[in-house]
Amino acid sequence: MNGEDKERTVRVRIAGRVQGVSYRYWTEQTARSLGLNGWVRNRRDGSVEALFSGPAGDVAEMLQRCHDGPSAAVVSKVEVMEEGGDTPANFEVLPVE
Repeated sequence: MNGEDKERTVRVRIAGRVQGVSYRYWTEQTARSLGLNGWVRNRRDGSVEALFSGPAGDVAEMLQRCHDGPSAAVVSKVEVMEEGGDTPANFEVLPVE
């Protein structure tokens, strides 16, 4: 097993113009296309928060894509925190927190 195959779980906070531009929908579709588990939700402070879990290489690819997001988004910051514990068995959109 190489480093790309190792499982990785991260929590991400994305700031900028990321609400009202389909960022959650884009995140759900992109994460599912990469085969990741986790969730995404808007936060009351205007940011988007997500949890990505899967092979390290696929998580890294998702994190790279988060810096751009959908075409209408303007991302100013992507904060990544390593996580552990259980993750959902699929990818879902959660209510605002």
